[in-house]
Amino acid sequence: MAAEQELSDFLQAVEKRAFKRTVFAVRDDDAALDIVQDAMIRLAERYADRPAAEWPMLFQRILSNATMDWFRHQKVRKGVMNLFSEFEAPDGDPDFDLLEMLEAQSGQPGCESSADAVERLQLLRSIEEEIARLPARQREAFLMRYWEELDVAETAAAMGCSEGSVKTHCSRAVHALAQALKLKGVSL
Repeated sequence: MAAEQELSDFLQAVEKRAFKRTVFAVRDDDAALDIVQDAMIRLAERYADRPAAEWPMLFQRILSNATMDWFRHQKVRKGVMNLFSEFEAPDGDPDFDLLEMLEAQSGQPGCESSADAVERLQLLRSIEEEIARLPARQREAFLMRYWEELDVAETAAAMGCSEGSVKTHCSRAVHALAQALKLKGVSL
């Protein structure tokens, strides 16, 4: 019973970040939700008996594999894999921003002025747009290292590549982001 609660707590702790990471990869919130749920079910069914310390790495690997499986299925189904489509609202609203919607639902009341809130949202949107423009492997490495806070070895294991590749992907991602944001007048 305690192990079930511990697994439930773990999955609850990672669900939002996993969803956002998957949305960045697949550009479809419904598909991202399905992928994350499938990954959670696989972890619970196959690895619930493992020590809790192993779950973060196992989950990241399962999520990466599930995402890649989704792309394979899309390639077969549609003939072309489309990694760079726009986020779309179910009703076709062109001003829809999934990330803003998720932030609004998180219920984090702030004490900032409306001007500061707008500036912060614009900065977040610029950063998220540039992250979305990164090549898939750079984006995956960047998000695992800096969003999921995995170390180089854990990221390499989750991505199925060498630690050197992770460092290269992250370095290129950081440089590309810095250059793109600097062109937009953003200095971090």
